[in-house]
Amino acid sequence: MPWTIVPYWSIDLLYGLAFLFCRSVRAVDRLALRLLAVQLVSVACFVLFPLRFGGGQPEVVGVFAPLFAALRAFDQPFNQAPSLHIGLLVVIWAQFAHHSPPRWRVLIHAWALLIFVSVLSTWQHHFIDLPTGALVGALALWLWPDESEAPLAGFRLTRDAERRQLAARYAAASAVFALPALAGGAWLWSLWVSLSLALLSLIHLGPGSAGFQKMHGRHSVAVRMLLAPYLLAARINPRLWSRRRPDRDLISDEVWLGALPTRLEPINGRLPALLDLTAELPAPHNAAHYRNHAWLDLIPPQPAALAQAAHSIEALRAHGPVLVCCALGYGRSAAAVAAWLVLSGRAPDATEAIVHIRARRPRIVLRPPHLHALQALAAHAPCAEIPLTAPAQT
Repeated sequence: MPWTIVPYWSIDLLYGLAFLFCRSVRAVDRLALRLLAVQLVSVACFVLFPLRFGGGQPEVVGVFAPLFAALRAFDQPFNQAPSLHIGLLVVIWAQFAHHSPPRWRVLIHAWALLIFVSVLSTWQHHFIDLPTGALVGALALWLWPDESEAPLAGFRLTRDAERRQLAARYAAASAVFALPALAGGAWLWSLWVSLSLALLSLIHLGPGSAGFQKMHGRHSVAVRMLLAPYLLAARINPRLWSRRRPDRDLISDEVWLGALPTRLEPINGRLPALLDLTAELPAPHNAAHYRNHAWLDLIPPQPAALAQAAHSIEALRAHGPVLVCCALGYGRSAAAVAAWLVLSGRAPDATEAIVHIRARRPRIVLRPPHLHALQALAAHAPCAEIPLTAPAQT
């Protein structure tokens, strides 16, 4: 498709124009670091496994022939996977899409898609170079996000034994999924799963829930690309476990406990306020009153985190019914509701709070570390107590 040489070449112009969207020194630095990271990672891959475009390139005649001639005068058929062109495209596309007015975004997405396809239609790359290049670009976006601190800035290895153990399991699973890629062909897609699990291991070792870059109930584009296999599994898993079981149960005074829904349903004629305790799941779009404490799955929360969640529950009660959620509504959310029961005086201690919740939602799973955190909260944080308030009007 000779005409696609035009969008292929256009990335050189867009590369320079992308910096015009920067409105601060920090923004310039972030964009420059992203572009540099893409180039460093890609070049390292070119050195580690040098590849060459196979099958030759056809002769082009007509109006687009000079553009192909100019390209092939310096661009030799090496440096294939991951595609540096695509890695840079992801960074530039994100810069344009993030800073442009909404009315321009359809055009931006469409042109970016043309550039994406053009590396195939101009016979510059094989297909596998495209998704690998896109993941390198996504990695650069994750390393230097727009709205939060860099996840690896001031990296500190966690001292939490459970997080280290879970990180080791994710790392082992990553290695297992990398093995099929040695067979080539369609098995190369397993590299995406492997990368996703490797990044999860890194997140658990260092940045924790901040590594999921969940803002206002949504993950960053980089996380959605890099962790797509895991995020898909995280959305399917609750549905497999909670079939034919109640989505939510009333615990006390219009505070409900349940799984995070894809769409909020009314309770007593009103949409509930939502406390979302997941790091790995997106929030429903129709949540009018929403708070998120992003807690890692399978990791018991600390007493301070429990206190924050309890106060969020009480604050959200001003808006009517409150739905406290995690992936299944059996672990993280149950611990948060137990903390609220204790700090508000509705339960005399952590044990009674758990008994009260289990009577209404029998399948909750609170292990000894949860109980210890709740007991520590009750014993050592009297200043965190919540004043008793009247039940929310419904």
